[in-house]
This record gives sequence, structure tokens and C-alpha cells, in this order.
Amino acid sequence: MTSTLTEASDPYCLRDGESAELLAGHPWRRFTVLGDSVAEGMCEPVDGYPDLQWADRIAAELRAARPGLAYLNLGRRGLRAHEVRAAQLDAALAFAPDLALVVCGGNDAFRPAFDADVVDAELAAIVTALQGAGADVITVGMFDVSHSPAVPAPRRPGLSERMRRLSSHTGRLAARLGTVHVHLTDHPAGADPTLYSSDGRHGSARSDAIAAAETVRRLGAHLASRRPLG
Repeated sequence: MTSTLTEASDPYCLRDGESAELLAGHPWRRFTVLGDSVAEGMCEPVDGYPDLQWADRIAAELRAARPGLAYLNLGRRGLRAHEVRAAQLDAALAFAPDLALVVCGGNDAFRPAFDADVVDAELAAIVTALQGAGADVITVGMFDVSHSPAVPAPRRPGLSERMRRLSSHTGRLAARLGTVHVHLTDHPAGADPTLYSSDGRHGSARSDAIAAAETVRRLGAHLASRRPLG
């Protein structure tokens, strides 16, 4: 299914000048990304949207506001939450980030035997280690990929329930640990089939553009909350 929208006309994407205003004077100098294929970047091309994946978009916006920002993306496709921690946390800490994006658990949720508490424990270990090293951490409640037309209809209810359980758990963990949390699961565009790739597991270039916009907006709100009144 195609869309007549472009990034410039999409009401959910960043407006001209919006990111510069939201991120003006941000303090971050070293940005790292940990996670699975969503972190690595698997967006499927969509006409009207640059073929630039989510984390790279965020890094570009941060760098535009602070030239010289260092960026390290450790994301690798196919990893479950425990594998993200085992394979990426040490390298992330060695990079000495002051901002980190962590997105994992989706590959766990694709399994019928998904255990949200196990994912919680892995994610909490990653987040607390990064925070302990001085980084602000971004967590994510992902889009519900069960809306993808490529997901067979009989699998959609179970997959949706697991994706939403993952999102709910991650949201509660974020509130407990004080992360910058980006909740995409109930986004108004979430049921639009143009957000999803033809493999039934990933997003499109449009979903990455929207996710980047929501992330920049949450970072902007976080910065605003830390500025002194008056």
C-alpha cells in the first residue's frame, strides 16, 4: 500500500526548524545506541521519505545542534535482550556516552513463550549501568508491528498482545528508572500499514521519520524540564 504523503507534508514528522529549537544548547557530546535490528536500522524505502534510519536521524539532529558530537551505533539485527546486554554493554560503556538509546525486546516478543519479566531484568541492567556511568538513557515503547499487512491474520492478536505487554513493561521500567521514554505503541499513525516493511517485522522509512520526530520531541521536553524557570 502506498501513501501520498511526503516527509515535508507528514503531520507527524519534524517541521522546519523544530529540531533546532527543541535541541538548542543541548549538553550531549557522545551518543551511543544499543539494541537489535530496530537500533541497527532496517527501514524499508518509501517514496517521499529519505532512506535514513531512526538512530542516524537522531544523531544528525543532535550533531546539527552540537557539531562534533561523537556517535556509535552498536545495534545488530536478530538479538534478544540478553544478547544485547552481553554483546554491546561493555563496548557502550567503553565509549563513555553521555546519551544512550536502548531498544530491545522485540525479538523476544516475537516468540510465543515471551517472558516480559526476563526482558525487564536485562533492560534494567543495561539502563542502570549506563546511568551509573553518567549517561542519560532513552527507552522506547515500539510501534505494534502486528498492524503490518505482512503479518498473517491468525498471528496478529497474539503478536499484538505480546508487543503491547513489552511496551507496558518498558514504560513502567522507564518511570521507575527515570529514563527519557518514547512511547510509540499508541501513536495515532500506528495502525497505518505504510509504517511497516514487507517482511512483517520491521518499519518503513516513514516509521523511522516519525520515530525520530517523537524522540527529538521527548528530548526537547526533557531539556525543558531541566532548565531553571524564569
